[in-house]
Amino acid sequence: MALNTIKNIKISGVSVAIPTQKIPVTHYNETFGEDTIRKFIETTGVESVCRAIPKQTASDLGFEAADNLIKKKNIDKEEIGILLFVSQKPDFRSPSSSFLIHNRLGLAKSCLCMDLNLACSGFIVALQTIHSLLQNSDAKKALLITADTSHRTLSPFDRTMIMLFGDSGSAILIEKTNSNREAHFTIKSDGRRFKSIITPSGAYRNREGSQERMAWSDGILRSDYDTHMKGMEVFEFSLTDVPKLFKEFLNELNKTPEDYDYFTLHQANRYILKQISRKIKIPMDKIPISLDRFGNNSSNSVPLVLADHFSNLKPQKLKLFMSGFGAGLSWACADISIDSETILPILQTDAFDTLI
Repeated sequence: MALNTIKNIKISGVSVAIPTQKIPVTHYNETFGEDTIRKFIETTGVESVCRAIPKQTASDLGFEAADNLIKKKNIDKEEIGILLFVSQKPDFRSPSSSFLIHNRLGLAKSCLCMDLNLACSGFIVALQTIHSLLQNSDAKKALLITADTSHRTLSPFDRTMIMLFGDSGSAILIEKTNSNREAHFTIKSDGRRFKSIITPSGAYRNREGSQERMAWSDGILRSDYDTHMKGMEVFEFSLTDVPKLFKEFLNELNKTPEDYDYFTLHQANRYILKQISRKIKIPMDKIPISLDRFGNNSSNSVPLVLADHFSNLKPQKLKLFMSGFGAGLSWACADISIDSETILPILQTDAFDTLI
């Protein structure tokens, strides 16, 4: 296991934006039948998701979260030297969406911009990336923005996915500090299982993919432009590889679940979280849940949990174990602390850029 330890860098702001449109899972009663919906809710724990309006993109949600953070925290934009945008739903194939957000925020030309194409592990991977970039540059502050509008590449007939995924965006301010902070990260990848979660067409390898929805081997109607998840493969990965990395990470740090206030984990589904809890012996009251109201929010799951549960706490330092796991396959863990007063309440917005 590769362990990355970085000192004297802290998270100093968290802002999350969600669309105002909330879709209850029962909305799909007519499509899939009431028995299917009831079983879905019992298994996943998801009761509703938020959906972006047609003109609202992932970068719009990320921008709104970042703009809210900059204004509420009175951030000097000239000090932001890095902007990293994590999404699998960019505005364009080119340029990277980070440049659109850079323009809208009015950041300095000296700011490094780049996109990271990752899903459910993306927040943790990007968090380590920014910590490393700050440690090895003269930049003072960085913005990590995560956002996805996952439903845009889902078949409306896919009972395994269409009710599971929600849309949202977040912005995290990360900066250098003299407070003797220490953060630890580990990341794993398995490209051999890249087909476990895949959107076959829409880029450059399968440009002639069919847009007609036909029955796949599991009987679900999809086109080549719809995201497909091999449920059993991803389920097995989540219950074997992910807990194994948790144990390795804790052993490497010589820590136990008792050393953390909370485990802020990717909100895959309730059953998976309960099984991770059982395998690692984490009390469920240490695993905050947001998926019941917001679903699985891809790379934005962990920031959404932070804003949902900790934005109204009295000032305190939270010792957190974080993890994200999903497409790639990719899985990652972080050991980090956050001051609760840096976390803003969730912003609801349907705003989008009218100039593009």
